[in-house]
Amino acid sequence: MKLDAKSTIEAGKAILGIEFGSTRIKAVLIDQENKPIAQGSHTWENQLVDGLWTYSVEAIWYGLQDCYADLRSNVKKLYDIEIEALAAIGVSAMMHGYMAFNDKEEILVPFRTWRNTNTGQAAAALSELFVYNIPLRWSISHLYQAILDNEEHVKDINYLTTLAGFIHWQITGKKVLGIGDASGMLPIDPVTKNYSAEMVAKFDELIAPKGYNWKLLDILPKVLSAGENAGFLTPEGAKMLDVSGHLKAGIPVCPPEGDAGTGMVATNAVKQRTGNVSAGTSSFSMIVLEKDLSKPYEMIDMVTTPDGSPVAMVHCNNCTSDLNAWINLFKEYQELLGIPVDMNEVYGKLYNHALTGNADCGGLISFNYISGEPVTGFADGRPMFVRSANDKFSLANFMRTHLYASVGVLKIGNDILFKEEKVKVDRITGHGGLFKTKNVGQRVLAAALNSPISVMETAGEGGAWGIALLGSFLVNNEKKQPLDAFLDEQVFGGDAGVEIAPTAEDVAGFNAYIENYKAALSIEEAAVKFKK
Repeated sequence: MKLDAKSTIEAGKAILGIEFGSTRIKAVLIDQENKPIAQGSHTWENQLVDGLWTYSVEAIWYGLQDCYADLRSNVKKLYDIEIEALAAIGVSAMMHGYMAFNDKEEILVPFRTWRNTNTGQAAAALSELFVYNIPLRWSISHLYQAILDNEEHVKDINYLTTLAGFIHWQITGKKVLGIGDASGMLPIDPVTKNYSAEMVAKFDELIAPKGYNWKLLDILPKVLSAGENAGFLTPEGAKMLDVSGHLKAGIPVCPPEGDAGTGMVATNAVKQRTGNVSAGTSSFSMIVLEKDLSKPYEMIDMVTTPDGSPVAMVHCNNCTSDLNAWINLFKEYQELLGIPVDMNEVYGKLYNHALTGNADCGGLISFNYISGEPVTGFADGRPMFVRSANDKFSLANFMRTHLYASVGVLKIGNDILFKEEKVKVDRITGHGGLFKTKNVGQRVLAAALNSPISVMETAGEGGAWGIALLGSFLVNNEKKQPLDAFLDEQVFGGDAGVEIAPTAEDVAGFNAYIENYKAALSIEEAAVKFKK
């Protein structure tokens, strides 16, 4: 029998998903049909402390409790009831980073987030040792950099985890991690669905001369796949989450996951030969592979889905910020003329007008590098628009080149997968700000990746919904389906969203644009070099 939202919460059948994003902590309650019925949120900011980006443990707990209190108050407003029991809980957070604890469960150094780039020496050495691309932000890079820097705290490490793993441990007592998040700590062996035994052995041998009283596996969380038992909310955990004391202990908690994994779940992109692209302030693509790549590539990070399939991730620091800055100029001009401004209309008009331009942007080029861009080898960036006297300089081409630039670096990374590694993909789902104006961002991305792009109404629900769905998979999977089948049937009901296929003209135009773009990277290099 289908319960309404109020009865679902009263009966303790609702599922709670909480995700710690970099600027917002979000909580979502879903019903038995996996639809959101209430939300809560808390806004927070990272701090730069001693040259490293961090969030304090106090800020983490205050944020979690405030977010849950906001959810509780919204449930009261909407349904006039208290949340007493839940069917399941899931915790997700930004991946990677470094949270090291001693045997008294005290944090040894402030949480080092994924944003920190002080790990270059360690990441390079480990990439060579493992013959595997180890990014700067991975936990193993942070750990080895601390060892190279002879940091005093390393000898006292008893447990090393991610933000999601930390919250989960504190509310359940279990030192576990979902496989997707764990794959951002240390590479995962696709056969054993556990940390790579070969790399663990190599690391232990590498640091043996230091004489620490721990081996790598002693301090890492246990790896769990989606749907596995990851413990229950303890009485202490219930108090930490709900300071009002209404929430009861004993609720099953699913394996904690990273934001990349929950994004894959929220876009129904965990099946092999599917993928998703998140395009907002920064962008990344996740393509679920049928097998490992033939060799490591510096611009491609290898992670996994929440059920352990290998995923090739291309992460770009820049996406829509420069494009938005140009659109704000047009807004200023409109205000100057005394015309009322509706930003949705400004975006809609300019984006759609861009599609009337030349498929290759008429020779115009834009570099949207507000910050550095590792995929193209830039540690620092300078936004720049470039044209020659003979280029076709029109408003349509100008807007089109900025749209192309927002996914240009993403294309360069994915060209390796599709052209060199011959990766096959059946469906890619887009989500994020670039796709707000219907059809335009989709068409541009379809041309860039030469692949059909779908956008779903639910993609805006985000990672908190994604981790709530993993909670649902833990407790509502009566048919014992694999995760991809459960999502297809129980959540998305066959809804693949609205799909746009690339046209031959757009693909050829984007390819011509990207060749110009790559040839002009030396201009960007010079601009960065002489930047005052």
